[in-house]
Amino acid sequence: MNARSQTNPEDLAAALRAGDRRALARAITLVESARREDQAPANRLLALLAPHAGRSIRIGVSGVPGVGKSTFIEALGNHVIDQGHKVAVLAVDPSSAISGGSILGDKTRMEKLGRRLEAFIRPSPAGRTLGGVTRHTREAMLVSEAAGFDVILVETVGVGQSETAVAEMTDMFLLLLLPGGGDELQGIKRGIMERADLVLVNKCDGDLQAAAQRAAADYRNALRLLQRRAASWQVPVQACSARDGAGIAEAWQAIGRFRATVTASGDFAANRAAQARAWLWSEMAETLIDALRADRAMQGKLDAIEAAVAAGSAAPRVAAAELVDIFLRSGKAQS
Repeated sequence: MNARSQTNPEDLAAALRAGDRRALARAITLVESARREDQAPANRLLALLAPHAGRSIRIGVSGVPGVGKSTFIEALGNHVIDQGHKVAVLAVDPSSAISGGSILGDKTRMEKLGRRLEAFIRPSPAGRTLGGVTRHTREAMLVSEAAGFDVILVETVGVGQSETAVAEMTDMFLLLLLPGGGDELQGIKRGIMERADLVLVNKCDGDLQAAAQRAAADYRNALRLLQRRAASWQVPVQACSARDGAGIAEAWQAIGRFRATVTASGDFAANRAAQARAWLWSEMAETLIDALRADRAMQGKLDAIEAAVAAGSAAPRVAAAELVDIFLRSGKAQS
């Protein structure tokens, strides 16, 4: 057994709730663990912490590579802490194909924010999960909230069609864009633009200041043609400079207006409820797949059917139905 498995969930929950930052890091490590012996204590920990979670604003931050996501998050995080809040940054990094660990190491790129006691930065490798988030990002948010962090920032790997997954587990989706406009409008997926609750054109400084303002106007016009994520909220487009701190206070004000607006309309609560239901079904699917793969009696059948699919002698849909049928009839799914 490893050290995580020997952790008492009650003691860990108590330490975390008392403000022990090491306990918070250990708790996230536990809920992210794929080891079978860690599942029971992780589930117990989540059960203990759930009543103390849910009181934050969860913000997904996405943008093209080079847009300055980490610089922006550091600037916003420091500003938000100055306003009396506690900020948790869950930075999802690309994974190394060799070690499986994070490649970029966002914690090292947010040095000033990382030194503040009111901030907690947790880089996690994306692994094979699509959408710029990890399978356990939701649990990490819950644990951070239970530890008293009331602003949760989820930084995604990049931007793309699958990147909208982060919008489906946060209260607000913030999209960072580069100056330029025009041709860049063609390079941004329509789907991700429709998910955005706040669009910020970063790097509005120096020689790029005029270009950033023009780009903001272009994106503002483009958004009028797209369907809004929340009917009660008109998506603002603002320019900012994360490097110089210009527009950061205004971005935080927009976040406050968003929360007030969607809370008053009922969209905030409805979104949280829909996300909880989606989380339930996602976990059920993942748990069943894990159980099937771990079942020794199924190993031979899995290998044979997978080989048949790879050889082209069996259709994946038919093979999947056959595997599920065998698994359910074996009675293992109820064990």
